[in-house]
Amino acid sequence: MGSRQVTAWHGKNITVAGLGVSGISAARALAGLGAVVTVVDGGDSEGHRARAAELEAAGISVRLGDAQTLPEGTELVVTSPGWKPESPLFAAAAAAGVDVVGDVEIAWLLRGPDAAPWLAITGTNGKTTTTQMLASILRAAGLRTAAVGNIGTPIIDVVLGEEQYDVLAVELSSYQLHWAPSVRPHSAAVLNLAPDHLDWHGSMEAYAADKGRIYEGNTVACVYNAADKATEDLVVEADVEEGCRAIGFTLGAPGPSMFGVVDGILVDRAFVENRQKNAQELAEVADVNPPAPHNIANALAAAALARAFGVEPRAVRDGLRDFRPDAHRVSHVDEVGGVTYVDDSKATNTHAAEASLAAFEPVVWIAGGLAKGATFDELVQKAAKRLRGVVLIGADRALIAEALARHAPEVPVVDLARTDTGAMLAAVREAARLAEPGDTVLLAPACASMDMFANYSKRGDAFADAVRELAAEQA
Repeated sequence: MGSRQVTAWHGKNITVAGLGVSGISAARALAGLGAVVTVVDGGDSEGHRARAAELEAAGISVRLGDAQTLPEGTELVVTSPGWKPESPLFAAAAAAGVDVVGDVEIAWLLRGPDAAPWLAITGTNGKTTTTQMLASILRAAGLRTAAVGNIGTPIIDVVLGEEQYDVLAVELSSYQLHWAPSVRPHSAAVLNLAPDHLDWHGSMEAYAADKGRIYEGNTVACVYNAADKATEDLVVEADVEEGCRAIGFTLGAPGPSMFGVVDGILVDRAFVENRQKNAQELAEVADVNPPAPHNIANALAAAALARAFGVEPRAVRDGLRDFRPDAHRVSHVDEVGGVTYVDDSKATNTHAAEASLAAFEPVVWIAGGLAKGATFDELVQKAAKRLRGVVLIGADRALIAEALARHAPEVPVVDLARTDTGAMLAAVREAARLAEPGDTVLLAPACASMDMFANYSKRGDAFADAVRELAAEQA
């Protein structure tokens, strides 16, 4: 860390909004640079007080139970990603002429002159998987890297840490991008765009605009999804460095300056000599785990970013082969009685569920939870021909039931009203009853989990436990 960065923060009065992981990371980092830090949070639970005590022991002021009043003398507000733009604290900051930024912005500003470049990824779905794939490819190329940002270690901790990196694979959410006006990645990808978090952003246009910020200042490649025109539109609108190229990816045969699939092979027609006529083989579809269509798209995006950074083709193949997806992302649980059970509890919106359903046929679909304002007609219309049956759980299951009645009236539906700890086992047993050998029972809820479970991971764990119990019963 050079003296310039330390001097810039020393003695500056900074308010950090939020006592979560990113807020604590920002508070500690800025205090370590000599800033006068106050953390504010509307909560006042035992957990809040315990975290506050740790920060106060480090000389950081904490104000609990009041997230609306701007501390006197504040010169900058650093927000945690989830705080909405219309929060009263930010209105007070605007009235006082005080800027509001996020932890990702602070991390960018704290980078030293020899800092590792960022390869950045956003999108409605697939961000974490693609970022981890990219990191795996970069490691296979012998590069020092880490998957950071919206996953894993807070990005400020990585930027200020002692470990040196050649390049960072950075997952960025729309929230983080909203509060990060200065970030300028080496290259970036928007994987897809579908309505999500509209209660936070206010409109689809605002949500897309925040996603599009990831392309600002790119130097080598803006990677977009050829099947999702909205992502290409964001490239067109971006202000990039001279010579930066638009690189598309497609599940079909690629044109020049694109990545795609030919005869089961992932190929590059962007970073090759004479791309009008030539293509570089990178990996086989079978090297992608799992080889579902949406995950092949993720692999192509990761490959495009890696190749934009100069990675050799062999490292793309080796990195994809080495990659293992996180739990609850199209994870094979077991096969019971000739029926395959797959956990995609991470499919918490309709766009993710659509991608998951497209990977299997025929399917007994377990769905439902908190809809977050979503509608299900388009999803059901696209999936109808694949469905052997449906088991509905959760608070907003009636919305899915109504869409099924409109667009797939012939598909048998089991409506489970129970929300107790045995509800998932009941759902799995009903799905098993509907399924035939060769079918897939797929947990892809298209909804959030908090009506019945602490998070999507707990929901997925309950599904896996239920499948194991079913297997034991049939053994």
